[in-house]
Amino acid sequence: MRALLVAAALLPIGGCSTIAPRPSVIAPDLRDWRQVATSDDRERLRDWRTAWTRALRAANAAGHGPAIAAEGALLQPDSALPNPAIPNGSYRCRTIKLGARSPGLLEYVAYQPFSCRVRQEHDLQGFAKLSGSQRQVGLLFPNDQLRQIFLGTLVLGDESRAMRYGADAERDIAGHLERIGPNRWRLVMPYPRFESVVDVLEIVPAR
Repeated sequence: MRALLVAAALLPIGGCSTIAPRPSVIAPDLRDWRQVATSDDRERLRDWRTAWTRALRAANAAGHGPAIAAEGALLQPDSALPNPAIPNGSYRCRTIKLGARSPGLLEYVAYQPFSCRVRQEHDLQGFAKLSGSQRQVGLLFPNDQLRQIFLGTLVLGDESRAMRYGADAERDIAGHLERIGPNRWRLVMPYPRFESVVDVLEIVPAR
């Protein structure tokens, strides 16, 4: 059932560029993310601080302290500001991976910006990273005065469609959307399935 609830907003992706219009069928009473999230994702969201502390410790120990400090509020766990709402529109998104999930992987990786988009999906908003080899696609749910909840799936490589949320735990993504400055947001994803301990996606309006 959970897979069907979010699947309506995990829209087809044409290559790595656009998401085609398609109506959502999510009912108003399903705006509560707790009714949609898998048990694994509720646990990941609950343990976000443990993940972030572990990831920062590992990245700093590996000599990336100056790079982390230079990012300012982006990589500070408690820098979320009130009113996390994000307007619909086009954005630039930059991913930073903190902490290595397994030996041999890098403890800190910062990527160049890619294209992202936020748009209305009935009573919710849909978020999609439109380019890059790992693309998050899903829904933003209301939560509290500091955070919205993101539930979605990961599109890889040249795949043209997002999988249904809940259909494959290896592709499911859960995160917090937070505002960290004027026209600046971040999507914090604890314990992603690939590579890192925490992924932080910086989101700023496209120029």
